[in-house]
Amino acid sequence: MRMKITAALALGLACAGPPDAPTIERESSTEPAATRGAVVFLGTSLTAGYGVGADSAYPAVLQSMMDSAGLPFRVVNAGLSGETSAGGLRRLDWSLQQPIEILFLELGANDGLRGLGTDQMKDNLDAILARTRARYPDSDLVIAGMEAPPNLGPEYTRAFRAVFANLAAKYDAVLIPFLLEGVAGQADLNQADRIHPSAAGHRAIARTIWPYLEPVLRSRRPN
Repeated sequence: MRMKITAALALGLACAGPPDAPTIERESSTEPAATRGAVVFLGTSLTAGYGVGADSAYPAVLQSMMDSAGLPFRVVNAGLSGETSAGGLRRLDWSLQQPIEILFLELGANDGLRGLGTDQMKDNLDAILARTRARYPDSDLVIAGMEAPPNLGPEYTRAFRAVFANLAAKYDAVLIPFLLEGVAGQADLNQADRIHPSAAGHRAIARTIWPYLEPVLRSRRPN
């Protein structure tokens, strides 16, 4: 069931605080980096790990899960605090400098928080996905769905939610309906501000993602 978020909780999507480093690779100890395909996580502070650090953020947790499953991929954390869809598009070329196998797109939350137009957000995310596929035609795409602040009204909320579903259908991408399912609003899974996920919250996010991501990884590295 989709979790309802409050206006205060939506602030968690604002990615407040100083910007985090935009690109962090987490190395596997079991296989050389040169032989492992890159999974790029392009996103906001949720991806960057605001308040807990990149080593505890959900991409790092997913790297450990990949390693434990014997899946030869390396995570590239391209999360940046405060990022919007427009900002993600502007720095896309940086994230695409190296060959990638999977793009995990976690953007749009800050557009919703600021009440930016959903048409512009869709255009920005569409351009990110199109340029990724143009550069790497065989890449897989995973889209993390988010929720808009409820104070913007039901019409905006529906339009915001539809952006992710429509783009997933257009690009045959895997859609995670709500990245923060089971985490949003849970005091024990968020930091003291009750906005940003704690380390335990990031582990929960990784568990939400894994059933969607693992089949994509295995399809690219069949046993």
